Amino acid sequence: MRKSDLVNNISEKTGIPKVDVLVTLESFLKEIKENISNGENIYIRGFGSFITKKRAAKIGRNIKKNIAVEIPEHFIPAFKPSKEFVNEVKDKFKTK
Repeated sequence: MRKSDLVNNISEKTGIPKVDVLVTLESFLKEIKENISNGENIYIRGFGSFITKKRAAKIGRNIKKNIAVEIPEHFIPAFKPSKEFVNEVKDKFKTK
């Protein structure tokens, strides 16, 4: 599913014009990006958490030159689904 599909589905289910849904979705995503970039985590009850994870420094390898390269510690954005969300997905894909 792409963003345009998501906008279309929300618009059909709510009756809100697609333009308004798109503006709202873009604003939501922008807020998430800004807050995560500033080191703030976002918690949405029943859905999950947008967090930053710390990656430790490590030694990598440049394959082309075959030399070791030090990769410094850094932070990456991550999403951790809530237990409710995980259980809902598990229930949908249970094999009978």
